[in-house]
Amino acid sequence: MQAVPRGVFAPVLTPFNANDGAPDRASFLNHCRWLVANGAGLALFGTNSEAASLSVGERIELTDALIDSGVDASKLMPGTGACSITDAVTLTRHALSHQVPGVLVIPPFFFKGIGDDGLFAYYSELIERVGDERLSVYLYHIPQFSHAPISLGLIERLLKRYPKSIAGAKDSSGNWDNTKAMIDNFASQGFAVFPASESFLSRALPLGAAGCISATVNMNPAGIRALYEGWSTPQGPALQAQADRVRDIFQATAMIPAMKGVLANVSGLPSWAIVRPPLTQMEDVDTAILMQNLSSAGWSMPAYAGVGSTAKTTDGRVAA
Repeated sequence: MQAVPRGVFAPVLTPFNANDGAPDRASFLNHCRWLVANGAGLALFGTNSEAASLSVGERIELTDALIDSGVDASKLMPGTGACSITDAVTLTRHALSHQVPGVLVIPPFFFKGIGDDGLFAYYSELIERVGDERLSVYLYHIPQFSHAPISLGLIERLLKRYPKSIAGAKDSSGNWDNTKAMIDNFASQGFAVFPASESFLSRALPLGAAGCISATVNMNPAGIRALYEGWSTPQGPALQAQADRVRDIFQATAMIPAMKGVLANVSGLPSWAIVRPPLTQMEDVDTAILMQNLSSAGWSMPAYAGVGSTAKTTDGRVAA
């Protein structure tokens, strides 16, 4: 097991080309570099990355491009889970070939009603088939999508059987009691718990959470990083309140189309608004309302520029 990653991670949004719908590598790399420059790690190929709509080849290609561009692999926690155990093994082995510190593994999500025995078998086979002592698995608990919950009992079984490979979990349940139970039961064993919302940071970090892996890190990396570092300072409550304001605005919408619509507006690249089916793109009028609400909340994306475009402020003016 490698050193435990800590901090704030973005499930990085995936841009697509308007002409052929393929991933827009240049804009993807630009966004990743901006996130890292603003203190975020990169949880590539999570839910908000539209990972379920990306092929194994596309995920490998984007990871290779990111590493080749000079981004440090220590900043990465790629999502390597898949319904097919073969695909999960392929993606996990590839991630480890770049020496990433950990992989985030969603359980297989097609078959419903799978209990702990089935999920134990899935994670066990993944670990055994990968067969690499560097492997650090972060379990991805998102029962509202996967319908395959990562129970406390399952975590206990996996830790007992694979103490060197089971490193932590992302809790996307939105249930604070569940996040707290994960921390209370397993953090003392070195099990790193990442809530999926920065709104839990001020409660989770004092108990031993490792940080957060949150969709809105894509939009507010510096603000959430400041909260992660400053939650215990006199400025902590104000930092939490500001992060919550931004989160609440996005959370009141379909988050993936909303975030991509905002990036299209800020970067000047309309293609950023593209989502893959079955998702649908946010209407321009709704994006305009979203931008107004964000501006009123004091939000901005400093020094953000689209590839081949001029950086703009949130009200559309060219940035200095």
